[in-house]
Formats: sequence, structure tokens, C-alpha cells
Amino acid sequence: MRIHWHRTDLRPSDNLPLVTGEDDPILPVYVFDSRVLAHAAPPRVAFVRDSLTTLREWYRARESDLLVVRGEATEEIPRLADEYDADTVSWAEAYSGLGRRRDDRVTARLADASVETRTVHDHLHHEPGSITTNDGDPYSVYSYFWKKWRDREKASSVAAPGAARLADPGVETPIPTLDDLGFDDPEATIPSGGYEEARHRLNDFCSGPIYGYKEARDRPAADATSGLSPHLTHGTVGVRTVHDRVVRAREAAPDETAREAVETFRGELAWREFYHHVLHFNPRVVTENYREYENDIAWRDDPAALQTWKDGETGYPIVDAGMRQLRAEAYVHNRVRMIVASFLTKDLLIDWREGYDWFRQKLADHNPANDNGGWQWAASTGTDAQPYFRIFNPMTQGERHDPDAEYIREYVPELRGVDADLIHDWHDLSPTQRRRTAPEYPAPIVDHSERREQALTMFERARGEADD
Repeated sequence: MRIHWHRTDLRPSDNLPLVTGEDDPILPVYVFDSRVLAHAAPPRVAFVRDSLTTLREWYRARESDLLVVRGEATEEIPRLADEYDADTVSWAEAYSGLGRRRDDRVTARLADASVETRTVHDHLHHEPGSITTNDGDPYSVYSYFWKKWRDREKASSVAAPGAARLADPGVETPIPTLDDLGFDDPEATIPSGGYEEARHRLNDFCSGPIYGYKEARDRPAADATSGLSPHLTHGTVGVRTVHDRVVRAREAAPDETAREAVETFRGELAWREFYHHVLHFNPRVVTENYREYENDIAWRDDPAALQTWKDGETGYPIVDAGMRQLRAEAYVHNRVRMIVASFLTKDLLIDWREGYDWFRQKLADHNPANDNGGWQWAASTGTDAQPYFRIFNPMTQGERHDPDAEYIREYVPELRGVDADLIHDWHDLSPTQRRRTAPEYPAPIVDHSERREQALTMFERARGEADD
């Protein structure tokens, strides 16, 4: 008997640790690990529960079942191995510091019980340490990483295990409710989970929208992105399945422009892996700056401004639209993520960790590698980060990427019916003009030009280049 411990691989197909190994009967298990749940939030738990439901249905259709338990994995996995007389436990490798420490503890407990562990790199195409500089060091610059990632051969997807390989646990275990797990219902409408939904999204995207991805990906009002981020985070789709389908789309591209768009999307898959490699070798970045400055960055302690940013009431329309989308959908368009992160760190001068923690609480697709990489990029503290002197202008960003204010009006109802030019000029309108135009929408809480200069001074002092 082999127990397969599902974690961020909530799918039956293209699951290497599930199918790798001998033909021993496989008992699938999922643990709601109390230590992991301490860092979780309602949107992600709700997405996981939805995905577990479809995964369980797949197993039951093959006269097996998914055994779902609650507790600390360090206790539950050894207990189940003993109860079912398993001689092996398999799982997909973790890359965060928290996940690796948990796995080390489980491995040690199983070794004490003479149970073998079989771990497989499954969440990435290329495991950390396999793409390095010529000196053997992990990359800290994406462009060099991308060149090697792009040209490195990718394994193809693998089929799901046959029904004959699957064991029946002989007991039905319910999937606990959010309340059982100690969570409130999400504030947002959570996207549908499950491997079938992931497959539909992938096929729909690669059948058309991917060919316009390069041009349209930065327009939040356009339906131009894949919607795969929560599925990749929670493993309802395998990376090899995604890449295989993307390659087929490239082969079917009608022209060179379409092929370039497909390659642009491949670059986003590489970014995802780059940040996982960074996290693997630098687990401290979840709470610490990747880039060291001579002096501490003098972030402002401003709870009122932070709450205004969270509420989407800053008076900067593109920023507020993004923060309200986050609350409504547990998702934010990637371009807008950069805009709201820049605003928090460069206009409000608030520590990136505050924004990262809010995203951790609100996103269905949160994972520490990519979210941390994005936040530290915007804050000019990360690997291959935005230079501190390049500061997003939120008005220019809104006008450039949402010129007709379609996205803004969708999420900021106070501005519906307002001309796009007035929306993008909101910061320049007089108080009287604002009252006449949209009386319920707030004035800007800060002056961008003034805060830009303060941000430059703040970073120059951190770099030891300015006097106090």
C-alpha cells in the first residue's frame, strides 16, 4: 500500500508523484494541516474545498475515495500510514520554508516507523538548482533565467493512474466546512475550482485569447488573461499540461505576431518558476527584504492610509478599482497589482509587507513565491526589482492601460457615467468640479508629485546617499 498525500496537486492527471513508482495500491489522502491553515485565508480554503470535491468525485467514479482528515500533518500522515499498513508515502516537493520544514518532520516520523517516503518535483518544470549561472549560483536576474528556461526541454504531461491502481479506504470522510476549519465565508465571490474547470480555462484561452495576449495583457478591461493563476497555485492543473497546450497553440498560430504572443505567455510561466527558485534559496524573503540597503528604509506607520488603500478609497481611480476588485473577486489583474503595490509603497510610503499580508488574506491565487516576488519588485527591495527611482504615476497608468475607464467604472460605481477624461484628470479637478462630477467619490488622499519626491529621498537615505 502506498499513501499519496495530495497538497498543491489537486488533480488526477499530470501528477508525477501520484503515478511514479511501483504498482502498489494507491490510497489518496488530503490533510487540512492546522499549521498550514494558520497562514491560510477564506478565499484559498474555499477554492481548495471546491477542488477537493471534484477530485473526490473522480476517485469515487473509480471505486476509490479521497480520504480527508484534519490535524497536524506530522501526526496524521504517520497515523494513516500505520492504520493502513502503508510501506510508502508519496508527495510533491514543497518550495517554501514552511512547507519544507513540515516535510522534514513528516519524513523523520515516517523513517522512525520504517515507512519509505517518495518525493517528486512536480510543481515546476525545472526544480530549484537546475537552472543556474555558469558558476552554479541561482539566478537573481530574470532575463538570464528566462533564456535558459526557454530553451530547456520540458517533460510532457502524464496520464492519470488507472482504476486498478487505486485503493478504497473503506470509510467515507466528509470535507470539513469553512466553519469547521475556523474560517468565515469569503467576502469575495470565489472562482470555481477543480481540475475540470482548469482544463476548460486552459483550452478556452489557448483556442483564441492567447494570440492577442502580448497586446492585450496589460488592459484590465479586456478578457485577455488565462485565469489559470489559482489553478496553478493549488495544482488543479499540471505545469506540463499547460506547457503542452501552449506549445500546440504556438504551432497552430496563424502568423508571427500570434506566435510572439504565445511566447510572451510562456515568459509568464517562466516568471512563475523564477520566483519559486528565489524563494527556495531565500526562504527569508517572505518577511525580509531580498535586497540589502545600507540603512533601514524609513517606511511610514500610517494605519489610516493603509485602511483607505485596503478599502479602495484613495481617490486614485485605477488604484481604487483594483482594491475593490480584490475584495469582490479574490483576484486582481496583474498590471493593476503592480499599480496598487507601487501606490502603497511609493505614494503612501508604507512597508510592502503590509500589502503582501493583505493580498495573502484576500487572494484566491496567493502563493508566497509569486506574491512576494511581485511585492518586492514594486517596492524596489527584491530580486531584479523595479529601480527605486522608477515610480509608477497612478494617473498615467490608468490612462494608458484603461483609456476608456471601462475597468475603473466596473469596480468604482461612483464614477459610472463620468467621462473618461474627467476620471483620469480626477487629481487635477477642483473640489467644486469633483463635487459636481462624482460627489460620492473621494478626493486624492496624497499628492503624487510630493510623495514621489519623498519616496526618492527615503530610498536615497536608505542607500546612504542623502543626509537626514
